[in-house]
This record gives sequence, C-alpha cells and structure tokens, in this order.
Amino acid sequence: MTFPGGTSVSRLSVYSGHPCADGLEGGTPHLHTASTEAYVVVGGRGSLQTLDVGGLCETGLAKGSTVWFTPGTVHRAVNHGGLEVVVVMQNAGLPEAGDAVMTFPPEVVADPDRYREAATLPDGEPEAVEAAVRRRRDLAVEGFLRLSGSAAEGDLGPLLAFYDSAVALVRPNVARWRGIWERAVAGQARETAGVLDALERGDGAHLRRAALRESPPLSRWGMCGHLLAHDVADPVVPT
Repeated sequence: MTFPGGTSVSRLSVYSGHPCADGLEGGTPHLHTASTEAYVVVGGRGSLQTLDVGGLCETGLAKGSTVWFTPGTVHRAVNHGGLEVVVVMQNAGLPEAGDAVMTFPPEVVADPDRYREAATLPDGEPEAVEAAVRRRRDLAVEGFLRLSGSAAEGDLGPLLAFYDSAVALVRPNVARWRGIWERAVAGQARETAGVLDALERGDGAHLRRAALRESPPLSRWGMCGHLLAHDVADPVVPT
C-alpha cells in the first residue's frame, strides 16, 4: 500500500550559503505540471516566492506554517535561517518521474536537449555534484527573475510561453505517468471504494489484513535543498 492518499512525503533542508544573483539563499525555482505540493514547516524561517498569472507573491514561512500550491505555480524556497520542511506531494511517483520543470531561460526550456543537459546532475564526488546543483539553481533563478520582472510590469507573455514550453517538455511522459497514477492514486481510491462497499454490507474482512508499513529515508539532492526522501511505493513491512 502506498502512502495515504497516494501522496509522497519527504523532509527538506532548504539550501543555504552561496547566495544567488539577487542575494537570496535557497532553492531552484520550478513548477509542477500535474501535482499539487504542500509545505509543512517544522523548523527555521524563510519565505516562499510564488509566481502565477496573478503575479508574484511572497509568503513568510516559520515553524508551523502550512502552505500548498497547485500545478503551474512557479515556486522558490528562500532560506532565512535553518528552514526545515516536510513536503507532501500529490500523485506519488509523478514528481519523481519528471513532473517538475525548472525556470531556465526561454531558449533552454524551449529546447528539450538543452533543458535535459541543464537539469541533469552528474555522478561523482559530492563537491562536484554540489557545484552542479548551484549552477542549475542559478540558471533557474536567472529565468525566474526574468519571468517575475516581466509579470511585475504587467507582461504575462513570458510566463505563458514558459507554460507552453513546460507542457511540451513533459508531454512525452504522460502515458508512463498514467500508469503510475493508476497504481498509486486511482488504485488507492478504488480500494477505499471497495472497503466502503464491504462495510456497508457489514463485511470487515479487510481488517484482518491490517499491517504496519515503514519507509526508511534516502538522502539525495533535491531542487530546493537536501532531501530525506521516503520510498512510498515499496514500503517495508516490519517484522
């Protein structure tokens, strides 16, 4: 059984140090094309910069803050000191399968080969990977500042063009995503529907299949910071 609701969960330590061109520290601006994302702040302080057709918005984050944002919301986590977040993602498996599109400049986002080259992190020593993470972030911040600057002047054309490029980038993945969605989300909804039907009949056989699930954390580089991600598709059944 996947994580409740067909979601995924990870713990995020937002990047600090090595300020961007605008002097802020934090993660790589990006959007999701099919999934809503939620932040539950568990420590530190910071802010979330978001951009959509309504313009640029900045929301303060502190311990206890809970925010979520729908597909198409460009978001950038900014760290003002020890920002720690529990991230809950809709559609477990889709974000990990490439649902996110980073805000690289338009000439990069419009070219799948250039986008893939800019987005892919190398294998190798941690220092080399960290340097690549910073380069990727800085390129996305460059594009984000151009998008937000145009929006501030009342010109949403660049943002809408970015949306079009994002859709073109992910379109080849949709058939594979549909299979992931069927297993993780639709499958869980169908299971709940079956349980409700059984309960209505007075049948509690599913209760005899009760079990604990566990997913140990896996450390990896994320777009917004260091992640402790949990494999929600293949959990461990403790003995």
